Amino acid sequence: MSNDDRSNETSPLIRTRPRVGGTTAGSTYSALLQLVKAEGLLERRTGYYCAVFAVLIAVLTLAGGAFALLGASWFQLIVAGVLGVVFTQFAFLSHEAAHRQVFASHTWNDRAARYGGTFLAGVSYAWWMNKHTRHHANPNTVGKDPDISFEALSFRPEDAAAKRGLLRGLVRVQGYAFFPLLLLEGANLHWQSVRTYVTGRGVKGRWSEGSVFLTRFVLYLGVLFWFLPVGMAFAFLGVQLAVFGFYMGIAFAPNHKGMPVLEAGQKVDFFSRQVLTSRNIHGGRWVEHFMGGLNYQVEHHLFPNMARPNLRAARLVVRRFCADHDVPYTETNLIRSYAIVVRYLNRVGLAARDPFACPMVQRYRTR
Repeated sequence: MSNDDRSNETSPLIRTRPRVGGTTAGSTYSALLQLVKAEGLLERRTGYYCAVFAVLIAVLTLAGGAFALLGASWFQLIVAGVLGVVFTQFAFLSHEAAHRQVFASHTWNDRAARYGGTFLAGVSYAWWMNKHTRHHANPNTVGKDPDISFEALSFRPEDAAAKRGLLRGLVRVQGYAFFPLLLLEGANLHWQSVRTYVTGRGVKGRWSEGSVFLTRFVLYLGVLFWFLPVGMAFAFLGVQLAVFGFYMGIAFAPNHKGMPVLEAGQKVDFFSRQVLTSRNIHGGRWVEHFMGGLNYQVEHHLFPNMARPNLRAARLVVRRFCADHDVPYTETNLIRSYAIVVRYLNRVGLAARDPFACPMVQRYRTR
């Protein structure tokens, strides 16, 4: 059963354990897994990733050449924007290597994500893995999913109502503020990485990975401030970070925000947890490339080690399977997904203005 997602804008809590077609949840997922395996959709597509990597390196080289030719020109800000896009695409590749999608060897996947991603995208692999692993294990789960635990934003009415001071004022308009705030996300990702290396005792590969991270920024900032006037170098860095953060944010934002939220400690099987809390984005191959395969969020959560090119075919299998078992399968287009996120965050933010004015709070208070 496919859903255009408009019914999920108030992000209801899943109150009961979903029933799946009269069979046990474990056997249901096993049956789906066998269908996917029979289609050969768990096979690696290393050649595809090598081609994508080669294209990105070529674009990065061209951007470097343009940087050298332009010199002290404000047209450099175009190059900065291009770099923001390219670094985000490298982050997508690092994300996929971290999920063991690229190589058959765990060692090579680990190295590609840890060192390639850290050097090319500038985001700590150790920090990302800690955060993203918790998200995949418990998507949209209160107290367990770090992607719905932010100081600046609230994803539940009770959290919005508890905000105080400046944060309360922000939460009141958080839907409208969400996309502008993403312009700061690039700087935040780098800052979280620095914190991991400075304070992360016991982090595997902390010193080697941290050395790669430091080398990356010494080289990058050194080139910027050596070849450009100080003001222009800061402007270049600001544009690049803004594009990087905004692009990362709009690629990840539609996937779960506004979808059902699970209560802490609630027992929900793996299949139901992943399908009911995830949203797909349709729109063809350009959306697939634009979002680094994250538009197939349902399939990515069900089969996190599935290569990006196989997700498109897996979508057809999973949609049929969900329809046969009467399980809601949610997808929408990209623009509508952003509108849903804004409306949902604004609905939650009503609780910071007047707790009794929020439809969700009223609904839960009467239960």
